Amino acid sequence: MTLADLQSFRPVTPELTGEPAGFGVVGMPTNFVAAASEQEIPGVLLGYPVTVRFTPTAFVFSYGDGASARSASGGATWAQVGTVQFSPTSTAHVYGERGTYRASVAVEYAAAVDFGTGWIHVDGVVTAASGAYPVEVVEVRTALVDGTCAEDPGGPGCG
Repeated sequence: MTLADLQSFRPVTPELTGEPAGFGVVGMPTNFVAAASEQEIPGVLLGYPVTVRFTPTAFVFSYGDGASARSASGGATWAQVGTVQFSPTSTAHVYGERGTYRASVAVEYAAAVDFGTGWIHVDGVVTAASGAYPVEVVEVRTALVDGTCAEDPGGPGCG
């Protein structure tokens, strides 16, 4: 049994999201989270009923600026990790320049088949890639001010 025998079976395309949703800040971590899970797909293979199981084993994040990272998991949101926004995570990326980037993730799955007699591991991995997730990276500038914009409508950043 090889991966070529499983061509008609495909894992579901993974989903990629980011925090903050759809944008990032130059010099600060943008957090990415990929959703992919184990899947069992029934069908017919070599004329016999079979179930093919795909189990995620690695997540390869491409951040759209030439950088990439490999992770054993799809990551977690800042809330799930119990940290504040713009905190580093294992799947976060820091962009060095403003612009629009197209991030993506490729999930590598281990495959196994069951013809009704137990699971048989298939050597190699099957890869499923997400679509592009656009990230608008902006610069943030701060200024110390004497009051709020309601108090001083002509102040820095107001108007």
